[in-house]
Amino acid sequence: MRHQAIGALIGATGGTAFVLANAGAPLNGALTTAAQILAVLLLAATLVMTFRQGKKPATDDAAGGFTKGYWFVVLGEVVALFGGFQVLRALEAPVQANVAWIAVVVGIHFVAFVLVWKTWTIAVPGVIMTILGGIGLGMAWTSAVAWVPIVSGVLSGLTLLLCGLFFTARA
Repeated sequence: MRHQAIGALIGATGGTAFVLANAGAPLNGALTTAAQILAVLLLAATLVMTFRQGKKPATDDAAGGFTKGYWFVVLGEVVALFGGFQVLRALEAPVQANVAWIAVVVGIHFVAFVLVWKTWTIAVPGVIMTILGGIGLGMAWTSAVAWVPIVSGVLSGLTLLLCGLFFTARA
């Protein structure tokens, strides 16, 4: 399977998890259910498209792979996640800030992969997620704190799913 296809599947799975874990109040039940169903359908569509493309001849897939650069970015992501959680705890941030921090770090890690994989398409979800995470961090200290999981979690998850599906369809 091509590296880009693996990346799309990882992103789609992560996006689905983001939506399923964060969809809920203050959204009403119907919107929560709709977001969750949409996420699962987008994941299924990405799976179908990815495996259909597996039957096509592979193109040059030099931009990708689990190289040392990949593992360096992943290690940096893990350190940033857990270090950031400690900072948020020390600042007595509301628990909703955690999902915003996750979106920021995951977004930045996608942008870092541009350097590793030498493909700009991965920057699109990365920049969007970083922005959504940053907005959520700002919201965490306001009366809109209940919306942080929707903005930073659900919207980030849908971003991953839609970008993965779009780029899979274009491959």
